[in-house]
Amino acid sequence: MSTWILLRGLTRETRHWGRLPQTLREALGACAGEGAGEAARLLLLDLPGNGEFAQQRAPASVAAMVASVRDAAQHSGLPGPYSVLAMSLGAMVATAWAQRHPHEIERLVLINTSMRPFSLPHERLRPSAWPALLGVAARWSDALDAESGIHRLTCNNTATLSADLDAWAAIRRSAPVSRGNALRQLWAAARFSAAPGRPACALLILSSRSDRMVDPACSAKLAAAWDAEHREHPWAGHDLPHDDPDWTAAQVRAWLAHGDILQATRCGMRFTQPP
Repeated sequence: MSTWILLRGLTRETRHWGRLPQTLREALGACAGEGAGEAARLLLLDLPGNGEFAQQRAPASVAAMVASVRDAAQHSGLPGPYSVLAMSLGAMVATAWAQRHPHEIERLVLINTSMRPFSLPHERLRPSAWPALLGVAARWSDALDAESGIHRLTCNNTATLSADLDAWAAIRRSAPVSRGNALRQLWAAARFSAAPGRPACALLILSSRSDRMVDPACSAKLAAAWDAEHREHPWAGHDLPHDDPDWTAAQVRAWLAHGDILQATRCGMRFTQPP
């Protein structure tokens, strides 16, 4: 039985995944029913300084975040190697983990991320996003105002806006991320540089064409550099799992199914070729 780890991004925690975990669980279960293996387990982990670890001081480097996440995974009792679905800052952490400890990661799904040396600074954080970010920072202690600003910047699906804001404000009040931790996470993301070589695992990159925070060119450049499969959503914002969890889970399911077909084909070729 495989274990999927889910990692969110800057100042976000496991409760911000919304419907995605259940939708992904159903999609992975469907894969298992079609012969892709046993049902998957989901392990939702928080980055240090967020959620369960909101009282911790967030490290100012992605490398230190990797150490924290690895420790949490090992203490979960769920064995690796792991499959990791991660977005934004979480995807940087997942990438660094896979590059530093390749035997521990079997698959990566990276969502709306960016990293040096593949993307330029103005692509990694759009200049047009700065006023919104500064507005959120100015209202950081007001849960509803701050979350309203985050929603406007990261989400294009407003069908559940009122319920989203109520839920997100409640999350912020119950496990507030300090302004200092937010700044340290932002600093870690800005400084992160991946190793040039592709991670030694299966890799899928998902992005949003209408991301107002991170230029989707970042995902396209990363996919080109690493010869990775890349699928782009036509209208979602930066928080793709919020805007369209069904599409997100469907892409993972299709990718896994395609990989199984290729593996079966390769195995068939090995067994049918003459010695």
